[in-house]
Amino acid sequence: MELTAHRTLALREAIGRSPDVALTLLLLKLVNDTFRSSGASGSCLEASVRPVYMSAQAPDLKDSPVAKTVDDRHAAWEADLPLGDDAVLWDYLSALDQASRLALLAHCLSFGINALHEKVNPYGAGISASGLTRRMAQSEIVAEAVDLDLVAAGWEPTADTYLNRIPKARILEAVRNAKGEGTAQLLDHLKKGEMATEAERLLKGSGWLPEVLRRSDLAALDCDVAAEGQGALSEEPLGAADIDAEIDLPAFLMADLPVESAAMMAAE
Repeated sequence: MELTAHRTLALREAIGRSPDVALTLLLLKLVNDTFRSSGASGSCLEASVRPVYMSAQAPDLKDSPVAKTVDDRHAAWEADLPLGDDAVLWDYLSALDQASRLALLAHCLSFGINALHEKVNPYGAGISASGLTRRMAQSEIVAEAVDLDLVAAGWEPTADTYLNRIPKARILEAVRNAKGEGTAQLLDHLKKGEMATEAERLLKGSGWLPEVLRRSDLAALDCDVAAEGQGALSEEPLGAADIDAEIDLPAFLMADLPVESAAMMAAE
């Protein structure tokens, strides 16, 4: 053990001045972590990616466009990688061009991403409050770095996956933020199920996101734009006709209007 301690330290020094070999070694370990079963243990590198599984997830998550993109990319790499023999895998990884090596590194690392807002356990098991705060802050840094856009990724607030699972006050707040106070007031008297269904229709295509899914840098930008808009509005108040034109009537109210009126309001 003392002799191999000398060897270990010498290897550390050599790897520290050999970035290309270091990248191959890291790829070897991460590929084994990502593509081989948990039984494939044992490595000379104490670095790892532990895939994070979402124990709480919406039923539609596994069939989402993002999930399909990840699955397709994983299948493409898996079809090419010579798994099972580390010496053969090393030669394969060494021969890859740099762009492919970095693409594979990014793919393997992605399975270790954990941006879950989990419940804090005050008794020590699981994540601590400070750990959760740091995790969420780091995930925000990464989200900005990759220009994450949950709307472009396909997330929308639906009755089944979101709106029926929050209080009525939160539903009204979402509609108010996306469509204005007037539209939110039109839903105020509805029962929870009806309100969620109508809110789904009104929010579709609006780009509205729950606070936990918003990027803080874009939220700050939106606040600045809103403040500028408030200033412009204060200079020239809207008339009653302008306010009415801003209201997106719920479907049940549109159905009660005469055909001519409904067509005119839809056109507006």
